[in-house]
Order: sequence, then structure tokens, then C-alpha cells
Amino acid sequence: MSSKSFQMPANVALPSPKPRLSLSVASHFLSFPPNSLPFSSFLRTKPHKISPLSASSPTLNSPADQPESLTLTQEAISDFLLELGISQEDSKFISLNSPKYAQMLSDSVRDLEEWNSWNDGGNGEESSVGFKEKVVRMAKDKGDNGKVAFLESIGLSLSSAINIARYLSGDSLPVLIYKVKYMKEIFFSGSNAEGLVGKNARKMMRHLSIPIDEDVQQTLAFFEKIEARRGGLDMLGSAEASFRYLVESFPRLLQLSVDSHVKSVVEFAENIGVPKERVGNVLLLFPPIIFWNVKEIRTKTLAFEEIGAVDKDLGKMLVKYPWILSTSIQENYDEILSFFDEEKVPKLGGDRAIRNCPHLLGCSTTKLKLMVEQLGELGVKNKKLGQVIAKSPQLILQKPPEFLQVVTFLEDLGFDRENVGNILVRCPELFATSIDRTLKKKVDFLTGIGISKDHLPRAIKKYPELLVSDVDRTLLPRVKYMMEIGLSKRDVAFMVRRFSPLLGYSINEVFRPKLEFLTNTMAKSLRDVVDYPRYFSYSLEKKIKPRFWVLKARNVECSLKDMLGKNDEEFAAEFMDDERTFVPPFHSHK
Repeated sequence: MSSKSFQMPANVALPSPKPRLSLSVASHFLSFPPNSLPFSSFLRTKPHKISPLSASSPTLNSPADQPESLTLTQEAISDFLLELGISQEDSKFISLNSPKYAQMLSDSVRDLEEWNSWNDGGNGEESSVGFKEKVVRMAKDKGDNGKVAFLESIGLSLSSAINIARYLSGDSLPVLIYKVKYMKEIFFSGSNAEGLVGKNARKMMRHLSIPIDEDVQQTLAFFEKIEARRGGLDMLGSAEASFRYLVESFPRLLQLSVDSHVKSVVEFAENIGVPKERVGNVLLLFPPIIFWNVKEIRTKTLAFEEIGAVDKDLGKMLVKYPWILSTSIQENYDEILSFFDEEKVPKLGGDRAIRNCPHLLGCSTTKLKLMVEQLGELGVKNKKLGQVIAKSPQLILQKPPEFLQVVTFLEDLGFDRENVGNILVRCPELFATSIDRTLKKKVDFLTGIGISKDHLPRAIKKYPELLVSDVDRTLLPRVKYMMEIGLSKRDVAFMVRRFSPLLGYSINEVFRPKLEFLTNTMAKSLRDVVDYPRYFSYSLEKKIKPRFWVLKARNVECSLKDMLGKNDEEFAAEFMDDERTFVPPFHSHK
């Protein structure tokens, strides 16, 4: 977020007697909930359910007078806030939404009335001060200058509001309102689709297996408070649900200067590649960042230049795993690099793995070694291990029992250990998927289109990506397309059995142009591709067209397999007489 996007209003300094904030400025300060009440309805609105007021005056003792006395208390609080420079609308909002604070003031007034302690000038004579004036005097005597009422109105408990107000003695109420508005905007204006922030928090905790520092410990305590509420961590990205606990967990937050400190931290995050809409997510997942100065943050980020994390790569790492800036993660960073070196993981592969899956940095090398040993038992070591880690680093974050469940699943399909290892190197992400939600679903789809269990191993071995392809968006549309052009379900099954990568090709970029050339130019039938589905694997411009035009020029008819299945020398030897080198005639036939 740009530092110019939210400027400090000019009139938020400590006010002179009875200044007023404009309605437009005040509305900008406070985010009113849908059921907040305008000034015109204040007197006729049913108040919050707080304990009835009682006083020495007999007119305040009857139940009929209780709603009126409560209204008087709220009016008194509003008058007190008006003296502090708050607009009418804001003062009404705060007074209506701070019932415990109102109760505290009214109880204090009642206690003093019972002891006849309200006097005039200290001469012992009973004062004629009215109830509202007494409440205002009591609010002034509390010495918090309206901060407790405001903090309760934004969701804090009274005890938390009183405690946190002590940290904020140097700020006027208008300044505090400005800070709260800005902090809410920074922390909660980012994307939280489907509880994204909470999901990231759970993932960070799940893969953490090293001793933690105080900053991470405080963050976990904050998460715990949210988790205990209805909706749990899915509500972490909601200001309504989380702001209270954010302030309670990090009370120094409202002591920070917005203009001289917070904005510079936000700008730095954007400058190192954190998207503007994700800065709040980063701060929510690791609030201590906002207390550090930019120089300290820059020093921590420089550590990752060693793995090539610069510019946007660094920003992506922060979005995925903000804890990379914590002391405990930075200390474990060197341990992970040494571990990869000991396991002979190529540096480029290890660096790429950390950039793509920074959660590795929160994992102990002891835990990682357990998974590396499991991979080694399948023949995946050294260079192969580097390939697997670089391509699917999340795999070594798994627990060995979870990994072995996938191995067993493949063995039950008919694969031996050697072939399981080959599949692992070819498609490591397959071993980090759910058996029930992913693998079984894909197997059911393949058998459903006519691939028998006897033929499944062959299809999967040639193209293991089948088991991690999306059924609705990838596999099914391709099957439907082939049937729509005139192939039967049996034809499709036969083609997939013979050449399973078929289901990974793009309809618009591969199937359609190659079929059009086959039928319109080559004058062949669909039966030809049923017999030789590998036709779709060859480049249309670099191989299919050049070889067809050579054959056509020589008036040669042959099958797709004979035309495409030979290398250039074999093709030249069979179809081009003594020409040993085949040069595709690109320029004569486009």
C-alpha cells in the first residue's frame, strides 16, 4: 500500500477546548457496523442490556426509570467524548457500543452518591450536580481520555481496554481512532478467499518442527486465541473476528507511529515483491514484523540471496511463509543448506526447492532425513534426489507413513519397487497427494472409460501425470472431445491404453489442428489415429507437415506409423532414395 493512500488528518493533534471533527473525516475514521445508529435515533433506541443504575435520588430507583438513567449515562459519555474533539456521530457510536465502560462509570457514581461524596468545592455541602454531570466528571477522573470507551466499542473486553489504554497515554483519542482505522486497513484489506489466511497458518504450524523464538511463540499464542473462537483459524483474515485478539496479543501495535514507521514497513514489503493485496496476509501470519525497522528487515532478507531469492522470488517466499524472517527460521536456514549438501542434492535443485517451498526452513533436518531415507529405498539418491526435491519439495515434508501409503497403493495396482521409484522421479507430486481424494478418483475414472485393471499399470507407467490431472478440467473434456468427433468410447479406451499421454494434450493447440490436417489435407480417416495415437505427440510444423509433403511429392502412401515412427536417417533411407539426410522442406510448403 502506498504511503500516500491514507494520510494523517491535519486536525488530530491534541484538541483545544471543544473542537469538532467533521462528519466526513469522522466517517473515514470509524467503520460502523450495519446496525450502528445515527444521532437522530439515539434517544429512542433500545439500549444495550446492562445492569440498571441506582442512585441516592429516589427518582432513579424504580424500574420505570432505569432505561432513562441508562440513556443519561450514554448521553454523558457522548458529551465527554465531544469535548475530546470527536464528532457527534462518532461519539454516539462509541457510547452505544461500550456498555461495560458505561456500567463502570454508573457504578462509580452510585458508590460515591451512597457515601455522600459529591460535594461542592470541598466545603461539605451536598452538591446539586446532575447525574449526567457526575458521569462526565467520573469519566474525566478516570484519566484515560476516552480511550477505554473507544477500545471497548471496537470489540475489546473492558479489562483489555483498560490495560491497553495505559500503553497509549501519549496519544489523543482522534489519533488513536486514526491508528485503528489504518491498522484495520493494512491487516485486513487483503484477499482471504475461502479462509486463505487461516489455511496458510495451519500449514505453517503443521510443518514446524524446530525450537521457536519469542516472536513465533507470540504469533502462535495469537493463533490459539482465534482457533478457540467459532470458525477457528478460518476467521483469521476477518477484522470483525480477529482485530480484538490482534491488539490484545500485540498491545504495542497501537503505540506505533503510522506515518514514520508502519508505512515504511508496508512500502518495503511491496518493494521486495509482496503484492499490495497480500501485505496484510503476511502481517497477520507474523505480526512481529511490523515492530521491526526497515533496516532490520532488509538485513534478514539479504540472507536469502544465497539461494537466488531476489525481487519477486523473495516476495513470494514471504507470502507463503512469513516466518522466514524469524530468528529461529534464520538459524535453521544454514542447517537445511548443509543437509542438502551432505545428501549431494545439486545446489540449483536445493535452492529452487527452498524458494518454492520455504516451509522446509521450519523443518528439522532429523525429520527431513527420515523422508530422504524412504526415497533412497526406492533408488532415488544423489542427482535423482535433487530432481525430486527441486520438482516437488513438499514431498520431503511428509511423514514416512503417509508416503508409504502411496507406495503401497501403487504396488497394489501392480507396480514393483523399481517402477515405483521411476514413477517417483517422473512425477514426485503424485506421492504427496491424497489416496482417497485424488488417486482413487483418477483410477475410477480410467476404469470407467474402459481401461481394465490389467492395462492400468501400462497407462500409468507411460504417463503417471494421469493420477494428478484434474478429472473435470483435464481428463473428461479430452475424452468428450474425442467422442464428439466420431470416436467410440471403446476407441478412446484403446488409444489411451496404447498411448496414455494422449489425455494430457491441449484440445485447441494439439487435437484440433492435427486432426484438421489429418482429415482435410492428408485425406486420412479417424481410424488412422486410433491405430496410431502417438500421431498427436509429433510437431505439426516440424515433423508431420514436412514428411507428408515429401511423401506426397513422391506419390507414396504409407501408414502414420511408417511416416512418423522413424528417425530422420531411417526416413530418408526408405523414402528418399540415396539421400541420407532428411531436410524438412519448410519453405516450399507452409
